[in-house]
Amino acid sequence: MSDSTNSVSPSSDYASISSGDQSLQRSRRSGDGNRAIVRESRHWHDVFWSAIFVIHMICLGFVLAVLGLNRFRISDRLNIDRYTQGFLENHKGLTEDYWPLYAVAGGIGVFISWVWSLLLGSYANEMMKVSVHILTTYLAVVSVLCFWCRQFFWGGAFAVGALLQFLYVISVIDRLPFTMLVLRKALKLVWGLPKVIMVAHTFTIVMLLWMSLWSFGAAGVVASSMGDEGRWWLLVVLSVSLFWTGAVLCNTVHVIVSGMVFHVLFHCGQEESSSLPPSSLIDSLRYAVTTSFGSICYGSLFTAAIRTLRWEIRGFRSKICGNECLLCCVDFLFHLVETLVRFFNKYAYVQIAVYGKGFNKSARDAWELFQSTGVEALVAYDCSGAVLLMGTIFGGLITGSCIGIWAWIKYSDRVIMVASTAMLMGMVLVGLGMVVVESAVTSIYICFAEDPLLIQRWDADFYTEMSEVLHRRLQHRSSRAREVSTTA
Repeated sequence: MSDSTNSVSPSSDYASISSGDQSLQRSRRSGDGNRAIVRESRHWHDVFWSAIFVIHMICLGFVLAVLGLNRFRISDRLNIDRYTQGFLENHKGLTEDYWPLYAVAGGIGVFISWVWSLLLGSYANEMMKVSVHILTTYLAVVSVLCFWCRQFFWGGAFAVGALLQFLYVISVIDRLPFTMLVLRKALKLVWGLPKVIMVAHTFTIVMLLWMSLWSFGAAGVVASSMGDEGRWWLLVVLSVSLFWTGAVLCNTVHVIVSGMVFHVLFHCGQEESSSLPPSSLIDSLRYAVTTSFGSICYGSLFTAAIRTLRWEIRGFRSKICGNECLLCCVDFLFHLVETLVRFFNKYAYVQIAVYGKGFNKSARDAWELFQSTGVEALVAYDCSGAVLLMGTIFGGLITGSCIGIWAWIKYSDRVIMVASTAMLMGMVLVGLGMVVVESAVTSIYICFAEDPLLIQRWDADFYTEMSEVLHRRLQHRSSRAREVSTTA
């Protein structure tokens, strides 16, 4: 990545782009000269959203139990079918016909999550290249299989997904070397914190326990006597709930890991094993599931969808040239999404972990910090989140494919219904394994923006590389701005 022809001094570069005063809290030196994290007193934030999430879980748990029990061993045990008059199919399926398929899907998802994490630690470069390049091929293969089974809608959907994935990879291919470097350094941080990995595995087991109830209800829906339209609508509602629940657990792990990574970087001048406060992990866990839980629930509703849209628009925008009409439309969408990102971004979770702020304030402070220091140019250049998402989707596709083959052999009329929900289960479980690495990445960028010397003390070569790439990205932006002003 050191292809710049200019001689770059990282320290002077960073100083030249940093603003003098920041309204945000910064790392400061305590009286004895050691670095300390300045924390606001912990208050409960976004309590309304934590209450909504808990009520949603209780109500949904009851509904799932009813839906599953209604078809468990006895058809229409609770006499629910009388409320579905007018779109009955007289289907005689039972919950236990489909529940084992979901049980296997959960097992496959956990297995892929843990194996993927182990392989990332040992073969980081190879696994990340697999995530980027094999997903397009796999989506294309699944698309062909769907067309072969006469599932034309799903075949078209996977074909479009393969095309978008291919176009995105082509548009960011020059960014992948720096992205791989950042991911390797994040893995270095994470593997130095084995207790954090154990916490992530614990949350995976918690998610698996909830999925046992969720899949019980989903199996009851698949086995119900409703028509396909009614079943699909119910499964969509259940899938949205599962996605939110999975996002909440992922982001809870995100906050825990971010707190620990911040501690590591602040104490990296000493021996980590002796310098880290013994209660660091317990404190991070306690804050994540109490005072900050509402902020996590609130942010989990929006951040994933907004950042995925932002990645796609950024990738296409960087390759559009010569078509002013199309560029104008994409720019409009880009600025709209950028406005949303200001209030909903994954870097908010680091601010939540360290300072205990509410979600919206954390998101604004993180984004203002990036823009005031110029680090936003580096964040925009990095594709680590997209690479990890590709791995998550790939894990979900493998899970859905395995269950889809089994369902095709036993219940050919329910293949897509069962396989698509199994795919979502796999994605959520694999995502819980990936979020540990993503948390380390976000913490690295926040630390670099707040105090670059934290990164320099931890890894001087990495600090130099980040500073050089930042310098080049700022020069690139300046040259583009001059070109635009000249043409205007």
